[in-house]
Amino acid sequence: MASVPKLLALLFFSCHYLTAHAGDDQSYKFLSLDSLKSDAVCSEPIAFPLSGSATLPLHHRHGPCSPLTDKKMPTLEELLRRDQLRAAYIQRKFSGDDAKGGAGDDGQQSNATVPTTLGTYLDTLQYVIPVSLGSPAMNQTMFIDTGSDISWVQCKPCSQCHSQVDPLFDPSSSSTYSPFSCSSATCTQLGQEGNGCSNSQCQYIVRYGDGSSTTGTYSSDTLVLGSNNVTNFQFGCSQMESGFLLDDQTDGLMGLGGGAQSLVSQTAGTFGTAFSYCLPPTASSSGFLTLGAATGGSGFVTTPMLRSSQVPTFYGVRLVAIKVGGRQLLIPRSVFSAGTIMDSGTIITRLPRTAYSALSFAFRAGMRRYPPAPPSGILDTCFDFGGKSNVTIPSVELVFSGGAVVNLDFSGILLDNCLAFAGNRDDYSSFGIIGNVQQRTFEVLYDVGGGSVGFRAGAC
Repeated sequence: MASVPKLLALLFFSCHYLTAHAGDDQSYKFLSLDSLKSDAVCSEPIAFPLSGSATLPLHHRHGPCSPLTDKKMPTLEELLRRDQLRAAYIQRKFSGDDAKGGAGDDGQQSNATVPTTLGTYLDTLQYVIPVSLGSPAMNQTMFIDTGSDISWVQCKPCSQCHSQVDPLFDPSSSSTYSPFSCSSATCTQLGQEGNGCSNSQCQYIVRYGDGSSTTGTYSSDTLVLGSNNVTNFQFGCSQMESGFLLDDQTDGLMGLGGGAQSLVSQTAGTFGTAFSYCLPPTASSSGFLTLGAATGGSGFVTTPMLRSSQVPTFYGVRLVAIKVGGRQLLIPRSVFSAGTIMDSGTIITRLPRTAYSALSFAFRAGMRRYPPAPPSGILDTCFDFGGKSNVTIPSVELVFSGGAVVNLDFSGILLDNCLAFAGNRDDYSSFGIIGNVQQRTFEVLYDVGGGSVGFRAGAC
């Protein structure tokens, strides 16, 4: 239960908010509820390839642009259940951090205790890209995940694999395929994800937080990204899977994390150390992924990137404030001191408990014209829009260190009829997570070499 001082502060803010913003339409967003729904028409991405970069279309796995045949969306209840498991898993990876230290204000090493289970929870991954692998090139449809490093595809022969939309990758048909030997430095570098030897070939294993796993031969081959060839790309040739993976339809996973095995790290010599993506507002619209993204471009607001040497996969930022309807909430900066992770695979943004309570209270105040609705899973700030085709909602802005202010698109504020945020159990023991709903329509730039994260509105 919130303390009396916190409740008084929230009550003061609510009264002040209602007075200051009565009739102030500039701090509100007007939207058609129909615009948040998907249809069967696929729209093309808005992306302009740059010289020296590789830009790929990015689609929602269940949308009409996706090559996957399963177009049935999971229910909101199921989606939120899966999302809670992923968020909890990510937070457990940092559970050994100092209660208020987190990733550190200066991006210094944290004291994270990394569990033996690697990877992350897969069941919330929503976005796929088309690539090709091998010589001759074989089409592959792969998830993207900033919470993973090792990339992998299903390979022949496969003793236990799921059905997929494209033919299985056949190493024996590729003239450029090469497995790593057990004595190679690359094999040794796998660390906990190494899985011994088989016929003198290096074996890998990745265990995900949902109990799934993939194992096989760690290999290299030519990766085709649009019109760009990446030679000697390292990946896992998956020959046995378990758990959720057996219910999937994708060909594999492309890791965009900060570890040595990720696509970003492997292609740094070709494209540089910056990449970006734009997640579309609905399943029927398209986005893009760019390796070799331009840094210092116009239209971006930027904030310092925080990294942990013990958990190098994740990209951290420092959230410092939240605005609702144009007014900054009365939240002490210390509330955000545990740190915040950017994650393409988590759906709902997780906030420290005090910050979420203030956001929910203020948002309800700005939505007083709509009756409240029952909670939906972890979403407890919900509204009854029955009989309405258009609604008006207060703006929500996230303020990051360095002064970056990100004014969320309306598709990044509501999920169905609920505020698309959730609260952690407290302020200091759990990392915050910026989920993919809040990232929608922004080009999110990860300038790994420059140490910053950027946001450009209206990019897709």
